[in-house]
Amino acid sequence: MAARHGDEDGPGSGSGPASRLTSPTPASASASAPATADLAPAVAPASAGSVSGGSASEGSKTTITLDDVRSAQKTLSGVSRLTALEGSRYLSGLVGAPVHFKCENLQRTGSFKLRGGYVRIAGLSPEERAAGVVAASAGNHAQGVALAASLLGVRSTVFMPEGAPLPKIAATRDYGAEVRLCGQIVDETMRAAKEYAERTGAVFIHPFDHPDIIAGQGTVGLEILEQCPEVRTVVVGIGGGGLAAGIAVAVKALRPDVRVVGVQAEGAAAYPPSLAAGRPVTIDAPVTMADGIKVGRPGDVPFQIIENLVDEVRTVTEDELSSALLLCLERAKLVVEPAGASPVAALLSAPESFEGPVVAVLSGGNVDPLLMQRILRHGMAAAGRYLSLRLRLTDRPGALATLLGVLSTLDANVLDVSHVRTNPRLGLSEAEVELHLETKGPDHCEDVREALRGAGYTVMA
Repeated sequence: MAARHGDEDGPGSGSGPASRLTSPTPASASASAPATADLAPAVAPASAGSVSGGSASEGSKTTITLDDVRSAQKTLSGVSRLTALEGSRYLSGLVGAPVHFKCENLQRTGSFKLRGGYVRIAGLSPEERAAGVVAASAGNHAQGVALAASLLGVRSTVFMPEGAPLPKIAATRDYGAEVRLCGQIVDETMRAAKEYAERTGAVFIHPFDHPDIIAGQGTVGLEILEQCPEVRTVVVGIGGGGLAAGIAVAVKALRPDVRVVGVQAEGAAAYPPSLAAGRPVTIDAPVTMADGIKVGRPGDVPFQIIENLVDEVRTVTEDELSSALLLCLERAKLVVEPAGASPVAALLSAPESFEGPVVAVLSGGNVDPLLMQRILRHGMAAAGRYLSLRLRLTDRPGALATLLGVLSTLDANVLDVSHVRTNPRLGLSEAEVELHLETKGPDHCEDVREALRGAGYTVMA
C-alpha cells in the first residue's frame, strides 16, 4: 500500500434502507468478457454548440481505451500522488469481507480533480495554452484546474458562485487562478465561463465531459488494481460521471469480473432516469448537501461509458451521507466531504449486498468548516447520538432543576437548554424548554422520551 500522506498543497484542502434504484448489469461488462483495452466503448460525441475545448464534439478523440488511461498515468507521473489505500475494520465487519478506502481526499488540492485537469491541459496545443484556460466550479474542479494550469505555466481563470465557501475561493487563488465570482449556482457560473471562452479564445475545461478528463480520472482505477489486486467491488460516487467512467474503463479492461458500483445522492440522482431512458436527461433543481455530486444532467461522454461498463447505480439519503461522513471522521480519522463519503453511505445502507474485498473511493475532502459542523450534528442525530426535544412544564421555581434532575438519572448529557415563557401558545402558568442532548443511540433516545413522558412532561418533539 502507498504511504499515507497527511499534508496538503495549500489552504482549502480540506444507516437506513437499501439502495433505491439499480441499473441492470450490461452484457459488455460481464465476467466472461475479454480483458483487453477494446472493452472501452466508442463514445458518442457531446452535444453540439459547445465552446472551444469544452466537449468531445469538436474533432477530438471520442474513444477512451485502457491505453488512454495508461498514457494519462505517465503524464501524471510526478504530479499526482499515489494516494493511500486504508483498511476499515468497522466496515469490513459489516460487509463480512475486507473494505478499503482509496483516499483521494488526500490528493493534491484535496480531491481527484487534479488528475483529469492536468491531463486535459497538458494535451493542449501551444496556441491553445497561450490563449489560457477557463473553468467553472464551486470548489474541487476550480482548485484542480488552478494548480494544473500553474504547474504547466498556463494562465487560468475560474468562475465561482458568489456564495462559494471562502476557503475554496482562497485556495483557488493561491493555486494561481484569477477567480471571478458570478451567479448564485454553478449553472450560472458555467454559462459565464463559456461566454468568457467564446469572447477571449480561452479553452473551456469541462469538469467531466471530455475524454482527456475521463482518462485522467481513470488513473484512480489503475492504482486500485495495483494496490488491491484481489478487489471484487469498486464503489464510487457519481455527479457528472467523469470519475466513475474513467475507473470503469480501467477496471473493466483489466478485470472484467470486478463490479463497479456508482452512488448518487437521492436528491440529485440524474443517472437512474437517464439509464432508464437510454440517454442523458435533466432533473430539475437537484438538492443535496453533497455539492461535489450535485449535477442535474449526466455528461454525454461519461454517460455512454457508465451505461456500458458500470454494473449498478445506487442512491443514498442525506441521513446516510451525514452518517458516513461522521464514520470517516470518527473511525478512520479522515476528513471527507459529503460527495466523497457517498460510497461509504452506500456500504452502510446495505453492507450485505457488496462482495468483498471492496474499495470505496473517497473522492475529496474539501469541506467548509461551518458546513462540516452542521453535517456532523446532522450525522449524530441520524445515528441517535444527538437528540433535540421541546417540552412543556409548569412555570414555577425549581421546575427546570427538577427536569434536569430527571435527565441526569437517564445518563443523557445536556448540551444546551433554552427556556421560553413568552410564547403566545403557552398558558399563563406554562413554560417551554428546548433541550439539546448527547445520547448513546436510537434506543437511548427512545428511553429518554419515554422516561420524560412517564414523569408527566408533555414532549412535543
